Formats: sequence, structure tokens, C-alpha cells
Amino acid sequence: MLLFKNARVVDYISITDKKQDILINAGEILAISENIETEVSKTIDCEGLVAIPGLFDMHVHARDPGQTHKEDLLTCAEAAAAGGVTGFLCMPNTEPVIDSAETIKYIAEKAKDCKVKIYTSCAITKGQKGKELCDFAVLAKAGAVAVTDDGRPVRSAQLMGEAMIAANDLGLAIISHCEDLDIACGGAMNAGIVSIELGVRGIHRVSENIITSREIDLARDLYGKVHIAHVSTKEAVAKIRAAKAENINVTCETAPHYFALTEEALRTRDADYRMNPPLRLQKDADAIIAAIQDKTIDCIITDHAPHSPEEKADFRTAPNGVIGLETSLAATLTFLYHTGKINLFDIVRLMCVNPRKILGIDGGKLAVGESADITLFDPDEEWHVEPDKFKSKSRNSCFKNMKLKGRVKYTIVDGEIVYGG
Repeated sequence: MLLFKNARVVDYISITDKKQDILINAGEILAISENIETEVSKTIDCEGLVAIPGLFDMHVHARDPGQTHKEDLLTCAEAAAAGGVTGFLCMPNTEPVIDSAETIKYIAEKAKDCKVKIYTSCAITKGQKGKELCDFAVLAKAGAVAVTDDGRPVRSAQLMGEAMIAANDLGLAIISHCEDLDIACGGAMNAGIVSIELGVRGIHRVSENIITSREIDLARDLYGKVHIAHVSTKEAVAKIRAAKAENINVTCETAPHYFALTEEALRTRDADYRMNPPLRLQKDADAIIAAIQDKTIDCIITDHAPHSPEEKADFRTAPNGVIGLETSLAATLTFLYHTGKINLFDIVRLMCVNPRKILGIDGGKLAVGESADITLFDPDEEWHVEPDKFKSKSRNSCFKNMKLKGRVKYTIVDGEIVYGG
């Protein structure tokens, strides 16, 4: 048995916020109360630490199979554990694309040796080519919990509508990458003053907004539900807020870089600040924060997208994407919690409860009988982000060299300490 003493236990579901002890046995929470006294194999004093349900990231590019020079499931899990993430959902744009039972089974087998719990999404269309739907029933049976062509949009509204119906019938979450490729037209950053000054082709915000509207219309008219990935614009937020007011079944997510940074970071011509959708304007960051506060945005994710230093070396030709598993909690604490914009209950709702709820995955609460998936962090510890010390294979962090406030100290998965100690 393992005993964590004197932690500030914060649980959104039970509305708990008090200093307590947590007793763990056989992978489960055996007791949560004050002053637990019993014989255990190990006791850890958590004075000054906050205990929350283990973080769950529902948007991770693990690059495995096929691009393991950037990341693999083992290193991705190491990075997740270091960031307090006890489980994550793999995106399907691997090589080969996750569109077969065989690839899902490969991931499941390799995940057995990983430190955190790994779930799989499969592609909406075969090969992510946007032409023919995958066999969702076969992929769900193999273990997929969601469908998405993330990395590319489904260009055909007709096909996306068919996918929404099929996924909903099977209880699979359907996640939309909202981008009109004809408008995006190979852009490298937000279309605006900075892109003009740098002489770089921009991605116009309308690209995201148009497809966001399309997905909402489909969900309304087909009585379906859809999850909108990586929201970045003020207008997309407004559309989703209005849809929710209309009781359309839409959920959405954003990432820390969309509320912490703006396109101004691109003036450095550093490709580590390039991702898709791109960093936008301050008005967009402000709108994202407001949408987090009023619960329009359901989840904070990372869109963890590793690339090698060689790939990121040229600002104009580098692939889009940044890593975030090891900084997501700290960045959220720094830019939202310590600025008084949200509280710890909000963090648990956004990063622990809602992602699991959307995917239909158990967990997200600290209670007797629940799996002992727990994140313990010091909310006040300041640290400098040094990518060379990351567990991830890649270093393309947009928070590099920044001072963040809040640091993970222990990550526990099924009662085992997988980070810290």
C-alpha cells in the first residue's frame, strides 16, 4: 500500500478542495480522508502539493508507427508522465495511417509497455484521403474510441455528414480538424500584418471559421454530435457558443499556446512557433480565455506534434506543430490560474474530466474505488523550460526558455509512481 499524506485534494465531481491523505492499494484508491494511520509500504509527505485526477490529453501525435525519429509511443508516454498526463488519445496521421484493425492492435500491444494509458483514434477516411469512409464498426471493435482525419480536414460535407451519423451510431467521438484547404493554401502562419511584414504566406482565419460553421450545421441538421479540435479564432468561439445556446451537440478544445501566445512570436522567424491552426491575434487569445471561463471551451489539450530539429530548422519550409505534454499543466497554471482567470476546479474540469467524458472513458475523479490515476503538483514552483531536458525525443516547444509557475512532482498510474519519487 502507498500513502500520500497532507495533499490538497481537488476533485471537480465531488466538489472537494481540502487537505487530506490518499491511500492506494492494488491500483485503486482505498481511502481519502484526514489523518489516515495504517501500515503501508511507502509514505510520501505531500505538504504544499495539490492532488488532482490524472490529466488526460485527447489530442496527441505520438508519431508511431512510421515516424519514430520524431517520437514513439514509449517516449511519448515518458513525456506525458513528466507532464502529469496519465492517459492520452493518439491521432491517426501516422505512417501507415491508423485506418486498420492491425494498426490499432500494434498500438495496443506496444502501449502495454508504456507508463501511461494510451487510447487510439482511427481515421475518418481511408488513408486520410477524404474519399471513402473507413469501416468504423471494425475499428471500434479493434479498440478505437474516436474517429478523426486530424492533420487534414474532411473536404466533402456530404462525407463528413455520413461519418458523423456512422460514428454517433457506434458511440465513437468524431473530431473535426476545421480547415478549408483552398483558403489555407499552404500558408505558414496567421494571415495578417506580421505575415505581410515577414513576406510569408498566411492562413486566413476564415479557413477555420467556415468549416467550424459547416460542422455545427451538420450536427444540427443530422441530430448528431461533433468535437471541434484546436479552436483558435474569436469567430469560431462565437459560433460554438451560439451552437451550445441552441442545444446543438458540439464540444471543443483549445491548447495553451492559443491563450498564451500570439502571432507576434513569429517575428523571431523561429519555426518552433509555427503550428496549425496558427497563433492568432491578441483579440483571439482574449476570446479563447473568455470561452474557457464561460465553459464554451470544454477541454485544454496539447496537440503534441513532435518534429526533429532538422525538420524545424528552416522557418519557411518547416512542418507545422509544437510539443506540449511536458508543459501543458504548467502553462495553464501560469497563464490562467495564477492570473486569476480560472480556479483549480476549472483545471480539473478542462484537463481531467471533460476529455474522458467526451471520449466515453472512465476516470477523472478522486474517489474510493476509482483507479489510482493521480497528478500531484506544486502550484507555486517556478522553473525554466529547457527542452534539452525533456523526455520527448523532440524539442520544438513554443514555451522554450520561458519561466512557468507550477510543476508536476508525482504522476501515478494504476497506483504506480511513473514520474517523481
